[in-house]
Amino acid sequence: MIKAIITDIEGTTSSLSFVKDVLFPYARERMAEFLRAHAQDPAVRREIEDMRRINGQNLSDAQVAEQLIRWIDEDKKITPLKALQGMIWEDGYKKGAFKGHMYEDAACDLKKWKSAGIALYVFSSGSVHAQKLLFAHSEYGDLTPLFSGYFDTNIGNKREAASYRKIAETIGFPSRDVLFLSDIKEELDAARAAGMQTVCLVRVGALDANAPHRQVRNFDAIVF
Repeated sequence: MIKAIITDIEGTTSSLSFVKDVLFPYARERMAEFLRAHAQDPAVRREIEDMRRINGQNLSDAQVAEQLIRWIDEDKKITPLKALQGMIWEDGYKKGAFKGHMYEDAACDLKKWKSAGIALYVFSSGSVHAQKLLFAHSEYGDLTPLFSGYFDTNIGNKREAASYRKIAETIGFPSRDVLFLSDIKEELDAARAAGMQTVCLVRVGALDANAPHRQVRNFDAIVF
């Protein structure tokens, strides 16, 4: 019996193009300016120092900005980068530069599942802060009340089973009662290895009847 659902964001609740064509360029264009303006803010300084530690070099602030931009171009899933992107996106959401894209079926079914008593969670490579911003400023209004918790790479790599075991332990549900939704096979493999049930979202392209995880076109087709 499904008692909790954990959903990915990119390609699952929201389009890949929104993240790659709207959010990433917005942060990229403003990264250097943002760091110059906020380098002494404690939260920003903490992420900069964490980035230097990960990079293994004592980079100047200008070099930090250059490296972060390279990581954006390479689509790196690195925690301090994601945190800084979230800070920049917050400003964009507040200014009305964009709204968080949501597939209509995702917005409707998440509300339905919540009303049915199923606990909802998010696990994305984007920072928890960025996740909350997207759902709070979605095209369907503030959806954050639907969720009981959010997880990012601070809990672990999305392609490692240990991350999903930690999440199950944190939310207090047996893994067998948890359904994980994603469009990435390796993430679904890791969730299944941790004992969770899985469904693969295929928003674009043909469904594969022989795929290792049950595939659906949208949330409306998820039956449990």
